[in-house]
Amino acid sequence: MTADGLRASEEKMRAAGVPDVAIRTFQHHYKKLAAGDAGVLRESEIEPVSELPSVADLTANEPGKSEALDRTVIVKVNGGLGTSMGLPRAKSLLTAKDGRSFLDIIANQVLALRQCTGARLPLVLMNSFHTREDSLTALGHHSELATDVPPDFLQNREPKIRVDDLHPVSWPAKPELEWCPPGHGDVYTALVSSGMLATLLEHGYRHMFISNVDNLGAVLDPRILGWIASEDIPFLSEQSERTEADRKGGHLVRRRSDGRLVLRETAQIAPDDVQAFEDIGRHRYFNTNNLWVNLEALDALLSAHDGVLELPLIRNEKTVDPADPSTPAVYQLETAMGSAIGVFAGARALQVGRERFLPVKTTDDLLGLRSDCYELTDDFRVVVSPRRTIGPLVVALDPHYYKLLADFDARFPAGPPSLAQCERLAVRGDVTFGRDVVVRGRVELDAAERRRLGDGTVLEG
Repeated sequence: MTADGLRASEEKMRAAGVPDVAIRTFQHHYKKLAAGDAGVLRESEIEPVSELPSVADLTANEPGKSEALDRTVIVKVNGGLGTSMGLPRAKSLLTAKDGRSFLDIIANQVLALRQCTGARLPLVLMNSFHTREDSLTALGHHSELATDVPPDFLQNREPKIRVDDLHPVSWPAKPELEWCPPGHGDVYTALVSSGMLATLLEHGYRHMFISNVDNLGAVLDPRILGWIASEDIPFLSEQSERTEADRKGGHLVRRRSDGRLVLRETAQIAPDDVQAFEDIGRHRYFNTNNLWVNLEALDALLSAHDGVLELPLIRNEKTVDPADPSTPAVYQLETAMGSAIGVFAGARALQVGRERFLPVKTTDDLLGLRSDCYELTDDFRVVVSPRRTIGPLVVALDPHYYKLLADFDARFPAGPPSLAQCERLAVRGDVTFGRDVVVRGRVELDAAERRRLGDGTVLEG
């Protein structure tokens, strides 16, 4: 039965024009699925990582920095639509800060780095079929970004697999729902299948800095690059210290069997390991998804394994139509790009500050980013406002009224409130914020009925 399911999946992928190397990668993960491998990594199989070198200890003049800069490409993972916020287009085109989109800010970050360093520093997007056209049109407004390599390459796709018989799902009502992305771990496969890896190597590029497009804190740091070049590090993962807010997220551990650093995601946890997994004193570091890869080392590793990087499987169980729980249950076979730390001999990790991790996954995150809690510098870095003298901001907005961007924007018609001195803002119910509202300390709003805060309102916990 499983052999028939794999054969049917392969045929479906070939008929859709999926590249051979992506099909081989899917085969590898399908066989793990059929063998009952759910990708679980037990607490007994790992050791905590208690200490890491810190970016604060690196010097501005690391040996080899100048040469390495001109041989580095900046890659942004840009395959996602803003569907969780009710957007039908690439999330990177959403207004992020000071009237500029994520993509606009990133383009200007790269141009500022080029002006400062004199390096080529191409900006390359990993797009999906859904994000490509709009994103390239937006980048076209920054014509000075053009370099000696293409501006993007395409993420692959794979069939969703029925849970009941491990065959590719068929859904004629909406055929597009039969397919899913293989997770951002596909970036390595897509670099090969698109020809982008070969192109980069041909043009003399040796290092790749890769991060998610919705994380504006992920700006190339020449100190880190210089250290990587001088130490000849094949793969580096930026890690930050976990807080209570990060208890349920993935973290860095060391595998007992071979001593390698590995990334352990939430989906890889057995039920009886949850308590240890969420212990931030035991497991101190989480993956920011800011990664540095030696392209020559990546090419050699892929060549040695027929193009398949053999990343840990993440078996993601959903319904074929995510919006309809009554539709058939399916598996999406995914991998995480940060998990490549476990397949590179000599891979390292570096502790970085929280300012390098500013992802926007929800409108809660978006409100914080748009507020005066953060500022946009002249070189387009997003930094914590000097007016802020307290720890990380926590925002929790009622999803019934704020989850979708149109509803969110309607309740902040004059822009976000001042959050520079806010520790936590929680809103339950339907509240509209007037102009120049100020929030300080820890504030919780409960609105049993629709409410509007007048202009200039000051809320203090």
